[in-house]
Amino acid sequence: MAYRVLLVEDHPVQQLYLLDLFRALDGVTVDAVRNGDQALGWLSTHAFDLVLCDLMMPGMDGMQLVQRLAALGQRPSLAFMSALPGRMLSSASLAASHLGFNVLGPLAKPVSLEALARLMQKLVVPDAGQRAASAPVRMHSLETLSEAIRSGQIQPWFQPKWSLANGHIVAAEALVRWVDEGSDVLLPRDFLPGIVSFRLEEALLIQVVSLTIAAQSVWHRKGYRVPVSINLPPHLLDDEDLPDRLHAHVISKGGVPSDIGFEIMESSVAKDPGHYFAGVCRLRLKGFGLAQDDFGKGFSSYFNLVSTPFTELKIDRSLVSGCVENANLAAALSSIVALGKQLGLKVVAEGVETTQELALLKQVNCDQVQGFLLSKAVNPGSFLDLLANERPAGR
Repeated sequence: MAYRVLLVEDHPVQQLYLLDLFRALDGVTVDAVRNGDQALGWLSTHAFDLVLCDLMMPGMDGMQLVQRLAALGQRPSLAFMSALPGRMLSSASLAASHLGFNVLGPLAKPVSLEALARLMQKLVVPDAGQRAASAPVRMHSLETLSEAIRSGQIQPWFQPKWSLANGHIVAAEALVRWVDEGSDVLLPRDFLPGIVSFRLEEALLIQVVSLTIAAQSVWHRKGYRVPVSINLPPHLLDDEDLPDRLHAHVISKGGVPSDIGFEIMESSVAKDPGHYFAGVCRLRLKGFGLAQDDFGKGFSSYFNLVSTPFTELKIDRSLVSGCVENANLAAALSSIVALGKQLGLKVVAEGVETTQELALLKQVNCDQVQGFLLSKAVNPGSFLDLLANERPAGR
């Protein structure tokens, strides 16, 4: 596949240098402009897979260009480059991500061929089927969603977690998918808003627990014991009886609480912090694992980390992506891993997409990793195939 890139660089020598770098890469067509106004003109008449933009330019700077693109509804993949400090690049990338762009990562100047090649490896252009799947869908009715949960059409798929100590699959995260009768697979963005709107989150949680235990039972008969973590919206802990219901349900289905963990999400907050802290304590008292999800993003905090009886710390992908090129991100990863270990937590990095990221995480002594480099989420049968045929990660 040939990728089309728009290079926005105001300095003529830098522009020529970058064009020479692109010529060394296969399958890339590049158009170059020198300012934001020219870029907007090209983007209004041409489709690009990636916009590679200098952050500091006279007139319209790179951040303003991205804001203008967002206002126009155009969101090609994006990467910033600059000789400014890494924190500036990280901040700009974070802003663009929140504006809805797929940010491939920052590039520090002078840009090397190796860094540019790694950036292009992250560029994935969706095919027609993926574009259709990501298109806006109609809001599903309460009855449709309730039946999809009850019938098991909305079900857990499993993304493996690999140990960096021995390279083997040691656990998994359950991620929900809606597999309808026509064999289409819908991602959470296509149905979770309705689940939340109709207050079906606990019903979905209970069903995911049931189907996870069923999958674990099949794997166990084949000789594999795989702990699985399941997302838990914290506002559900406003109901003080939830830990009791979850424990009773797991036991009734023949499950083992220590083989089930709950990842505390950031999609909501408990109304009463007292109920939240009581709920997480009671989950741990009943033998469940507990993970701080998405650490380093949004509202996760050090206070919450040290005040909640977590067993696992999950580092958000926003800190993993670009950590090889960004010394500040690498330092933050190293510090977070060290902190997690000092607190006696298992440390897991999400969103690993390159071998360089995998190597860096191994270097800083991260315990486990998950991400598209190793495997996407798959159905229970395919997960069993992964267990049977796995090749150790990073070996």
